[in-house]
Amino acid sequence: MTALDSYDRLEAAGLWRAGAEAQRREVVVSIGDATLKIADMSDKVLAHWSLAAVHRANPGQTPAIYHPDGDPGERLELGPDEHQMIDAIAQIQRAVARRKSRPGRLRLGLFVLGVAVMIAASVLWLPSGLRNYAMRVLPESQKAELGDALLAQLVRGAGAPCSTRSSAEILDRLARRLEAQNILILPDGHVDALHLPGGLILLHRELVEDHDDPSVPAGYALAELQRLAQSDPLERMLIDTGLRGTLALLTTGTLPDAVLDSQAETLLTRTPDPADPAALLARFAAVGLPSTPYALAVDITGDSTRALIDGDPIQQGDAFIPPLSDSDWLRLQAICGG
Repeated sequence: MTALDSYDRLEAAGLWRAGAEAQRREVVVSIGDATLKIADMSDKVLAHWSLAAVHRANPGQTPAIYHPDGDPGERLELGPDEHQMIDAIAQIQRAVARRKSRPGRLRLGLFVLGVAVMIAASVLWLPSGLRNYAMRVLPESQKAELGDALLAQLVRGAGAPCSTRSSAEILDRLARRLEAQNILILPDGHVDALHLPGGLILLHRELVEDHDDPSVPAGYALAELQRLAQSDPLERMLIDTGLRGTLALLTTGTLPDAVLDSQAETLLTRTPDPADPAALLARFAAVGLPSTPYALAVDITGDSTRALIDGDPIQQGDAFIPPLSDSDWLRLQAICGG
């Protein structure tokens, strides 16, 4: 999708409905790094569609009608005056089609591996061997695409990532301070934080709305980065999906929607693995942030997070630079309208 940088400020007016029985409403459509953002006239985000899964229902006709792949009830209409946005979406679809039509390294590798699969089908090595092979050959860009596809499924249960006019820049500054790839805020769900393939970190809105210190959400993000370092989320996905999911990834470069939907449900209900305290403290020290605010947010008594409190790299009275300025923190606390 990076070939479409020229469209990153493109906006268009359209008509959108949430479902087959819903009323159409006027919206503003814009293109992001991996999504098509649909917002109302007050800039409240109504939906995020994965760019790779936007389907046009009436090619060559106007108004252009689009829907998310597999959900024709939700619909977006763009009139003939919005030809720049229509052309941009068409370019995305052509890029996706070219990528899928080319037999890349994964398919070539699978062809070479075919003989070994026939021989080793009954051996216990097969599931773990194929999984390790997929982990080894999958490029980082494709892991990021899997993370985007999984995010598109997560929004069904946790809502589309919150966004305001200034939030993208603020979250980008926070991500750079924490040495993270990308950070988004989810409006709903039952977990405080998640990490996805490609390094995407997701934080629950309560972490910015219910705390006075930006070191708290920063700490949750650092904990997810540590979990990401301890265990590749793609490997966990392939373990959960089994041999069928691994073969699908090797042959198509992605996972079926049903598998991604199941993974999204699992992520929203799974108890996260503990982050290694010593390694996590090293991350706090590396970015110059205190660990105590995060530790007390996790456990107000401090009993289960005593190591993070006692080993805090920023002791009381020490000077440090907060992860966000006061003005950025106030704006971020209102990112979901809270």
